[in-house]
Amino acid sequence: MQTMSLRMPDYLKLAVNDVCQGEKISLNQFIINALSEKVSALQTVDIIERKAKKASRKDFLYALNQVPSNEPYENDRL
Repeated sequence: MQTMSLRMPDYLKLAVNDVCQGEKISLNQFIINALSEKVSALQTVDIIERKAKKASRKDFLYALNQVPSNEPYENDRL
């Protein structure tokens, strides 16, 4: 594990401290969670983009044609 120094504006530090107190977590845990969420989101976008490049319109239309044409359930109607 490594230690790093972080500079942030005072207003942001105060806001983060408020959130940490409300959630009963440390500033360190908040930052770790925030970084983990951001990295996960970016990696997910990357995975989706790579899969999209491999996709074909023909295969998509084939799969779409396999879906039965049923009326939606009553609680699914708009």
